[in-house]
Amino acid sequence: MRAMLLRQQGRPLEAVELPDPVPGPGEVLVRVAACGVCRTDLHVVDGDLHEPRLPLVPGHEIVGDVVALGLGADALHVGQRVGVGWLGHACGHCEYCAESRENLCDAPGFTGYTRNGGFAELAVADARYTYPLPDGFAAEALAPWLCAGLIGWRSLVMAGEGRRLGIYGFGAAGHLILQVARWQGREVHVFTRPGDSAAQDFARALGAASAGDSDAPPPLPLDAAIVYAPVGSLVPAALRAVRKGGRVVCAGIHMSDIPAFPYRWLWEERQILSVANLTRRDALDFLTLAPRVGLQAQTTPYPLARANQALSDLRDGRLLGAAVLVP
Repeated sequence: MRAMLLRQQGRPLEAVELPDPVPGPGEVLVRVAACGVCRTDLHVVDGDLHEPRLPLVPGHEIVGDVVALGLGADALHVGQRVGVGWLGHACGHCEYCAESRENLCDAPGFTGYTRNGGFAELAVADARYTYPLPDGFAAEALAPWLCAGLIGWRSLVMAGEGRRLGIYGFGAAGHLILQVARWQGREVHVFTRPGDSAAQDFARALGAASAGDSDAPPPLPLDAAIVYAPVGSLVPAALRAVRKGGRVVCAGIHMSDIPAFPYRWLWEERQILSVANLTRRDALDFLTLAPRVGLQAQTTPYPLARANQALSDLRDGRLLGAAVLVP
């Protein structure tokens, strides 16, 4: 199979031919129809996330069709359209798994980080963490749902039920969760890097009540804010934007250092929370909800061989929405 391989962090991916993988017990083999390019992939390639399994095929927003089943993987069937996300497996017996918090598992596996992912023509996945996908959506449109959507959904739930929501960073996750929040009846205010008028116009077109620079205050105090951009200085900015008792949810797996800020910005029962991975329950809930929302992903397709260009465009902020590799 054709694949894009990471041999060393900080270096470009290499186009290679690898043997077709074979599913083991409890696994499925998926022919990849599309794989989203997530900021986490960028963190893996650039070295912000340490100790990946190398050499590695990145990619954890996989959409494809089951082509073979390993022993015991009979909950799925050959020919079925499925998705595979970041959490590749959990141990099932540590204290967190026992508490139904598998997202915090002590011995997890992650797609495109500790196990090969979807920047390839074929991928093997744990059948328990492989999700049937709804009909009526193209593979390219579904791919961002598998991380931007899933992590975005978990962050939205953690933000609480407040009516006035702020979104800091308007990429793949932000543009999907804006649609979900608007469907829920919330008022959404979007904050982008200063001067990014294209992203701000895009946010308003999707129904944002306002869209402006991240260093500007919202029109009114927010009930909660979600920080999708990996920029630590946005955390105190978001704290200053939320009202008393408000929440700031940090949704990324990696973020630059949060600068010191006065305690009074946190006081009055404001909260800072972080999102770590997701559970299968999150995935099932979101994949049930998204078709009801009529969720539409803004995507830019790239051939598999141009994965490095997709990563570069994401790194440099040249995308609206999400990049997707199409083998």
